[in-house]
Amino acid sequence: MGFRETKIYFDGSHYIAIPHTERKTRYRPKPKEEEITVVEKESSAADNAAEGFFADEREETASDEQVIENHSDAPQTESESLKTVRQMTKKELFEELYGKYIDIPIRERHFKVMDGMEPYFDTVEELKWYVDLGFDRKARNMRERRIRMIRKAYLAGINYFCTFTYDDKKHTEDSFRKGLQTCLRNLCYRKGWKYMGVWERSPENKRLHFHGLFAIPENKTVGILFEKTDYSLKTHKMQTTVQNTYFNENFGRSDFEQILPTENTLENELAYLMKYIEKDGEKIVYSKGLYQYFLSDIMDEDIVCTIGQEDKKLLLFDDFNCWDEGVYMGIVSREVIAQMRKSN
Repeated sequence: MGFRETKIYFDGSHYIAIPHTERKTRYRPKPKEEEITVVEKESSAADNAAEGFFADEREETASDEQVIENHSDAPQTESESLKTVRQMTKKELFEELYGKYIDIPIRERHFKVMDGMEPYFDTVEELKWYVDLGFDRKARNMRERRIRMIRKAYLAGINYFCTFTYDDKKHTEDSFRKGLQTCLRNLCYRKGWKYMGVWERSPENKRLHFHGLFAIPENKTVGILFEKTDYSLKTHKMQTTVQNTYFNENFGRSDFEQILPTENTLENELAYLMKYIEKDGEKIVYSKGLYQYFLSDIMDEDIVCTIGQEDKKLLLFDDFNCWDEGVYMGIVSREVIAQMRKSN
């Protein structure tokens, strides 16, 4: 009998299909969240260790001298007494605090967020429930972002990992970001490029650069790729990299690393990008035309077994047949997938 119009993705090892299901949807209005008045000091003293529900647990290793200093009754200066009053929702405050402490360990981040939101809850239980719910939401969203990124990458046919860094003589940080975004957008429209990537700053000098996974069609490159040997400040060794004349002339420095389909380098590059979205909270930048699934009818003889939660997914053979609305398209391959309809 088979299944019509299943959504199919590649997880790096196997093709997996999700059968189409009819599910009634209903409008679920979200209740409008009540705004709160947030009062904060403008001085740096406001970022000292907070005295909240969990301050004692966090500071149990602090010295007596530090505790006395933190609880000092010394009069505040005029600059320390300046305050800022803002109107926002509890969710907006949670997002602000979560982003502020994104670079510290998650347990300590949890305490910091709770201390920042403590004045706006009546009980410890309500505060802990709200913050725990927010952290669970963040973790769930991160998992979904990772899944979406992996599926898009495997379906796009990624063949290059590129890094672009600007030269101070050619760009400011703002002009580099805008110029590179415009350049890549034009290459996607005119040359058929596809890419995904993250903006990142180097740990030493905080210089902005862009890491990206690119699907560049054959004979659709710009400039000339050439090898260059220079000294790496990161490894303190001589290194040979592949660079591009067009990006070097217009932006500063470029590094092109080819990803071969016979190797598992794509998994390493995906893990490299995920490090930034998990550690620094960076967002993945996607070009147009990147999809998670392609659509195909699936015959019973092409199904290995059912998998997943409640056996709702189908594990397919590596050489299954692709059908588009009853028309046979061929055995699954990069060329056949390019002809199939896509979906997100």
